[in-house]
Amino acid sequence: MPAPDASATPFPASLAGLVRRLRHLEIRMRHAVESQLQGNFRSVFRGTGLEFDDVRLYQYGDEVRAIDWAVSSKGHGTFVKTYKEEREQQVLVALDVSASQRVGHAAASQRKLDVGRDVAGLLALSAARQDSALGLLAFSDQKELYLPPAKGLRPAYALIQRLFALAPASRHTGLAAGIKLALSLLRRRSLVVLISDFIDEHYERELAMLARQHDLLVVQLLAPHETAFPALGIVPLRDAETGVLRWVDTSAPSFRASYAGQTAARQQALQTLCRRQKVGFLALRTDEDFVPQLVSLFQRRGH
Repeated sequence: MPAPDASATPFPASLAGLVRRLRHLEIRMRHAVESQLQGNFRSVFRGTGLEFDDVRLYQYGDEVRAIDWAVSSKGHGTFVKTYKEEREQQVLVALDVSASQRVGHAAASQRKLDVGRDVAGLLALSAARQDSALGLLAFSDQKELYLPPAKGLRPAYALIQRLFALAPASRHTGLAAGIKLALSLLRRRSLVVLISDFIDEHYERELAMLARQHDLLVVQLLAPHETAFPALGIVPLRDAETGVLRWVDTSAPSFRASYAGQTAARQQALQTLCRRQKVGFLALRTDEDFVPQLVSLFQRRGH
């Protein structure tokens, strides 16, 4: 399906150009999914568990734990719950838009926020074309933007427009608060794609709760210098969230060892947490092509 014609929609030409770029990424993603998964592209948004279907009369051999006691108590017999395979899940993209996400080279479109918005926009277009409901929660240490899950291309275009135009009110990160928001907004089991750099603390309990209640995928965004800080000598470094400026000798062995150690420890802790909670995890560098890596993440989810 061709990208929308700006003259035929109420959206500005800049949005039409953005949608064309995301549409190109979507085509690449769909082709990769269909070739690697040997299946329909709809499998990206298909559930991986069971959902309640109906009740029927108890039969010899049924498990006692399957009995629906609320229905059975009405005195018309003993009934058990039946389930069917989840064929479709609503999707929520939870995107961290705090100031640390704006680290990178804006001119080269390599900021973490740019990549996060591209991933969200790509998933919105893909979900719309597969008739899946997708919503967006953009958060810092507070709710910055919430769009409930909806089906169709028009809601997808509106999501992209509002996300790319968003100017967050707060610079601070609050992963625990963002996850709590997602939990309070979701009324049914959903596929949640949580996108952040995870430079924060004390969010582990909330992430575990989200993983228990929903089908969770974690995407960690990494700027190149966050994995290997360049030796630039003595330079001023400003904290993106607090604004505090300090001079640091980035060539000093002590600084480089400390920085590398903190980065590795944070990375290992997040990977261990995701593995323990059986959560799909992707560490995505902003200087790399994210489409094949995103496909690989969904491939692992399918297995």
